[in-house]
Amino acid sequence: MNMAWGGELRCGAAGCRLVAVEHEKSTVVLYEVQGRKARLLDKQSVAYHPDSAIWLSDDLVVAAVENSFSLDVFRVVQGRLQPLRQIPVGISPRDVVLVSASEGRYSLLATPYTGKEVVWVDYAPDQPEAATRVQQVKWCEAPWHPVRVQRAPGAPSGGMVAACLDEKRVVLASEGNLQGAARNLLTVPVEIRIIPRHTRPSPSGRWLYVALETGGRNLRFNMDSGELQWIVAPQPVGTVSVLPLADDLVIWAMDSRLALQRLGADGAVLETRWLPVDGFATGLQLADADADGVQDLVVFNSAALPKKMGVEIIYGPLWEQAKPQMP
Repeated sequence: MNMAWGGELRCGAAGCRLVAVEHEKSTVVLYEVQGRKARLLDKQSVAYHPDSAIWLSDDLVVAAVENSFSLDVFRVVQGRLQPLRQIPVGISPRDVVLVSASEGRYSLLATPYTGKEVVWVDYAPDQPEAATRVQQVKWCEAPWHPVRVQRAPGAPSGGMVAACLDEKRVVLASEGNLQGAARNLLTVPVEIRIIPRHTRPSPSGRWLYVALETGGRNLRFNMDSGELQWIVAPQPVGTVSVLPLADDLVIWAMDSRLALQRLGADGAVLETRWLPVDGFATGLQLADADADGVQDLVVFNSAALPKKMGVEIIYGPLWEQAKPQMP
């Protein structure tokens, strides 16, 4: 598999299955992961440029597809992806996120590759298409990779945040009014052009980490006090995605490598370790893929190197096997 812009590994009583999108091949793929081996189960073609895919349940998958301006839903039946519904959303979606699920209904958030309009979708697969509700809301320019947070200044119950790729800020839609307008959560305080590309909260919710694609620095934002701390980037070119392992231990992704940084209370870098990857590590997910009780890292490479993997699993423990020397 090459150029897997997004996807998700889901593990349950029946084992683990991985759904991913082959961006340049316009394909949604399904794999079975057993132990440390993967087996291709099925592929389904979609319109040009699928950008992400997630699980809604053990047997439902949805992919965000740019050129069809849609979310494409599949039901997994005996290891096969069966097209179920195509939901028009009126934007070219980059990301799709499952926000909530209850009694057979799913609240989804789709955010654009370019543009300011995000789309909320209320979807029930067992009801007629007319029962699907779609609502557009303005957020910011290119709000990529939205994620739910537990708390934030002025919003103690949290909400949804996204890094605005083409603006120097991160926005928040508060929990009490998720489908309302998003407000500014933080602005990157620099004069030069900075690209906030990806943001993720630490496990406790105390810090929001923000990967900056340019400028040689990243940052974290205290979700209680509003304090902003600069973090020296592992490389001057910046980073493209981030995944905190603890409040003060974080993974930054770059082209062909990951940096694991242990930080002090003031954001100073205490130690950096490295792991190689097969491409441009756009997506990171923690999961116990081999069921050994240790967290593993699923890496989605949006620009895989020749003859390398678009999706790879780095089996834990992660910090212990990472090397101090840059690969």
